[in-house]
Amino acid sequence: MEGKIIKGIAGFYYVHTAESGVYECRAKGIFRKDKKKPLVGDNVEIAVLDEGEKEGSLTAILPRKNELVRPAVANIDQALIIFAAAKPEPNYNLLDRFLVMMAYQNVPVKVCFNKSDFLDEEEERQIAWDYRGCGVPVVFTSVKNQEGLGELGLYLEGKTSVLAGPSGVGKSSIVNYLQPKAAMETGSISEKIGRGKNTTRHSELIYVKENTYIMDTPGFSSLDIPGLSKSNLWEYYPEFAEYEKSCRFQGCSHITEPDCGIKQALNMGKISKMRYNNYVALYQELEQRKKY
Repeated sequence: MEGKIIKGIAGFYYVHTAESGVYECRAKGIFRKDKKKPLVGDNVEIAVLDEGEKEGSLTAILPRKNELVRPAVANIDQALIIFAAAKPEPNYNLLDRFLVMMAYQNVPVKVCFNKSDFLDEEEERQIAWDYRGCGVPVVFTSVKNQEGLGELGLYLEGKTSVLAGPSGVGKSSIVNYLQPKAAMETGSISEKIGRGKNTTRHSELIYVKENTYIMDTPGFSSLDIPGLSKSNLWEYYPEFAEYEKSCRFQGCSHITEPDCGIKQALNMGKISKMRYNNYVALYQELEQRKKY
């Protein structure tokens, strides 16, 4: 029987099958011998050991379409990055790190700003301009007012989507809306520090409807992107591409050099100043890391 791993805890893998629901499975020893670890999102074959108790044995991992390093999951179609529009205030530097990390792993991205009821029209327009300029679809939602959730559902339909974003932005509330049976702990915002309590402790794939899965992942406070270098960082800012050709110097950092096409575009208002400042901050961080 074929199915998809939706959760893995302490050596047990929970496999969702279209025909018969979820089976608790152990992996055969051959995977350890081959040093192949089953991942959440893997399509697998199982042998049913006890139909009544829904127990089985994981016998084969089917070929993976892709495999993410962080989070460690397989067969992802896209990432949905969720931030709060306010309360807590969005950390755009962290958001850009998510976008760079997903672009580095060749995962298409959509961005959701939840709690949009705290924004006025001008603030929403500015955020949309900053991010749609880099080719990322942006949707604004308010779980409280039930706004934008239908549009969000259309983005997810027929795909396996990994959800990313910090704690306290309403990820679990959105998941509960999309799949009420998920019964996820929504947690609460800590008044003292203005951040959310991390309510998700492991990656879990949630079945929404036919061919549609969402994966919630533990909240992030910082991101490390192994293998990324300062010299190619600009390539992960898609809005820079058309202006980079106008740079006078090959290997331009787009920070200190004269006659830089990207800085000229910035001064003309064609590139988001906020996005550019985040690029500079990440570039300098990568530069410092190399020194040590």
